[in-house]
Amino acid sequence: MSHSHRRTPRRFDVNVQRKRYWVPSERRYVTLTLSTKAIKTIDKIGIDRAVARIRARGEKV
Repeated sequence: MSHSHRRTPRRFDVNVQRKRYWVPSERRYVTLTLSTKAIKTIDKIGIDRAVARIRARGEKV
C-alpha cells in the first residue's frame, strides 16, 4: 500500500530559452524566446525561413 502524501500533480513546463540570432537578410541580430524544440527547428530550416514563418503568423520579430 502506498503512503505518499503528495497532493499536487506534477507539472511539465516548457523548456524556454532566450537566443540571439544573426539574420543575414536584415543585417541585424534578433533575440527570440524559444522552446528547445523551436531552436532545433531553426537549426534545421534556417533563421530566414523561421523569421518568415513568425511574421506570417502576425507576430513581431
